[in-house]
Amino acid sequence: MTPQEHVILQTTAVATGTMPLAAGFVGIIPALSLLTRSQDGVDPINLGWMASVFWSFAVAFFGVFLAAPLRKQVIIKEKLVFPSGTATARLISVLHGIPHVKISEPAYAQSASVRRRGYEPIAAEAYEDSEVDQTVAGSSTELSPSSREAIVKSGWKALGWSFLSSGSLTLFAYFFPFVLSIPIFGTHLATKWLWVFSPSLSYVGQGIIMGFPTTLSMNLGMLVGWGILSPLAKLNGWAPGPVSSMTDGSRGWILWVALAIMTADSLVSLFPMMRGAFTLLFKYPSGWYSLLRPKSGAISEPTSHPFANDVPDDQDDVETSDRLVPSVVVVWGVVGSIALGTIIVWIVFGYKGIQPWATLISFLLGGLFSLLGVRALGETDLNPVSGLGKMSQLVFAVLQPGNVIANIIAGGVAEAGAQQAGDLMQDIKAGHLLGASPRAQFYGQIFGSTLSIFVTATAYSLYTRAYPIPGPNFPTPTAFVWLNLARLLRDGSLPPKSGTFMLFGAAFAVCVSLLKLRAHSGPSDSKLTRYRKWIPSGIAFAIGFLNTPSFSLARLIGGIIEYTYHQHLSRMGRSQSDSIKIIIVASGLVLGEGVVSVVGLILRMVGVGAVSCWGCLPSVCSCP
Repeated sequence: MTPQEHVILQTTAVATGTMPLAAGFVGIIPALSLLTRSQDGVDPINLGWMASVFWSFAVAFFGVFLAAPLRKQVIIKEKLVFPSGTATARLISVLHGIPHVKISEPAYAQSASVRRRGYEPIAAEAYEDSEVDQTVAGSSTELSPSSREAIVKSGWKALGWSFLSSGSLTLFAYFFPFVLSIPIFGTHLATKWLWVFSPSLSYVGQGIIMGFPTTLSMNLGMLVGWGILSPLAKLNGWAPGPVSSMTDGSRGWILWVALAIMTADSLVSLFPMMRGAFTLLFKYPSGWYSLLRPKSGAISEPTSHPFANDVPDDQDDVETSDRLVPSVVVVWGVVGSIALGTIIVWIVFGYKGIQPWATLISFLLGGLFSLLGVRALGETDLNPVSGLGKMSQLVFAVLQPGNVIANIIAGGVAEAGAQQAGDLMQDIKAGHLLGASPRAQFYGQIFGSTLSIFVTATAYSLYTRAYPIPGPNFPTPTAFVWLNLARLLRDGSLPPKSGTFMLFGAAFAVCVSLLKLRAHSGPSDSKLTRYRKWIPSGIAFAIGFLNTPSFSLARLIGGIIEYTYHQHLSRMGRSQSDSIKIIIVASGLVLGEGVVSVVGLILRMVGVGAVSCWGCLPSVCSCP
């Protein structure tokens, strides 16, 4: 397999794996199942397998077709880094023993007049100055066959051992559930306040991938939410139900504070990006218009580029028209996916759920949000789809007031386009660096998205038969965020005293976000700029509220491992292949639990349960 074939295979896999998130199977779909006639005036909406297939088909291709015309703008002309896509290209280059890819300086970073003050761009120097070894394509440092074989063998060995370790622990925990609910803080805190430790190796792997600063922000949020606000709400009678209850318990109470933090942080961070995007749109309309009206049979570059006066046109794109996506395919694909998606949503949810004109507007919002999400992802490696979804809900609170179903569905449709376009653009960046055909990647994305429709619908149907969703095993806190915001926008009803703490939380998020913006836009030699990565992330802080402590603690361990490992590599002056190894290990840990959890699903469906419930505590253990 060549590196180009490898990146196309990876592109197809990402398109397949993106669907559960893009189609809302961990967000809006569970949220619709939580509707109640007493509170919302409608019965719960539980999608069967066929309805899930139709819904997935409605949102499966919109983001794929949106990504194609944006490639020329954000990758070729502006040279946005897309850190994860660049890291993927480098990992593939290491696995194939070829010279590491070269990173171009982002176009906006070449001119001070266009430097942004919103999301901070991750420029090429962020990689060039890192502790790992960098080489340039075309240099004489190509690995020898023996070195390449050693790297590949070492990588597969690390992946195999991590996969086996995580999978074995997951299978053992299925038969002995107490393993994943250890009351390290005592049985009282575990049973009443949900303070348990889950030594999931998948959680540890996720923490390694997320990094120490992010996991630290999550655990700070966990301490504030579960260590301070949850007892405060319970002991003062503001949340009289069980702590674990999302309706009248302190877990549901602190969710509102998390919602305020997430919304405030997202809006503050998005505002500079929106301002920059609209400035480019109205100041240089011909450049953006040419994205939709190319002169040739393939998507071509703008004739009047926004940075034309600042950056020389160096013709970095050497792709021929037969390797690019034909413009007629893109145009008809966007139009067709919107039209067909609008019809399918109407068929699945009916006229009372959401009106066709509202669905059409949600697709158009998704197109705008895709531009914002792609630019933010290219500059920062963060796709702010959570904030974009909340913005969509705010819009539909005005367009279809009082309709909770329409608010959730329209927000989900708009978010799906931004999620898919952003995630797939990372793969396009990796393909650009490795010389893969954009057209082949496009067809890989179409194939992966089509396959994922049936895989996702089938997997969700099987899991809902075996487990309650939301439930102890799969709490899906994002579903409650979607539903609670829709209810709030409908009638403004809040739990006792939560409004006051929401204001404090939002104010905190605004201050932290403004501090991050100042750190990103300040001089590179200032103390604030040097320590900007340690400024808490508002979104990660809020996630610490949404999930129980067991979710955050194991991830913190992974973050500490990642930080310690890279500090060690920095002191030892080790190479890039050594730096990548920890990501391979983390991937094995996540993959091992994911694969073996399917085995657990099959065992549960055929009636094979836990061997022993010894050690399980009430309300914190999933043992039946």
